[in-house]
Amino acid sequence: MGMTKRRSSSLPAMMTEMTLASWETMFHRGLMMAQGTCSAAEYQRMVMEKAAAMQASTLAMMTGRGQAAMVAPYLVRSRANARRLRRK
Repeated sequence: MGMTKRRSSSLPAMMTEMTLASWETMFHRGLMMAQGTCSAAEYQRMVMEKAAAMQASTLAMMTGRGQAAMVAPYLVRSRANARRLRRK
């Protein structure tokens, strides 16, 4: 069975999912920091992913694609981080 790409149907649903994925990511990264196992690459990823999401979100805003399009870059990254860190 193949994985299908999930899409939240509304802005409130997107915000909720992003919040939960962000909390999970912060938990995993906080634990890594506390244990001294957070790599330099992970610290760099924390900064770079936010810059990339901000750039994509700003472009969505400037082109008038709506609020959901502005939130989507953050949602995609927060889901990916939570999934990746869950496997570590």
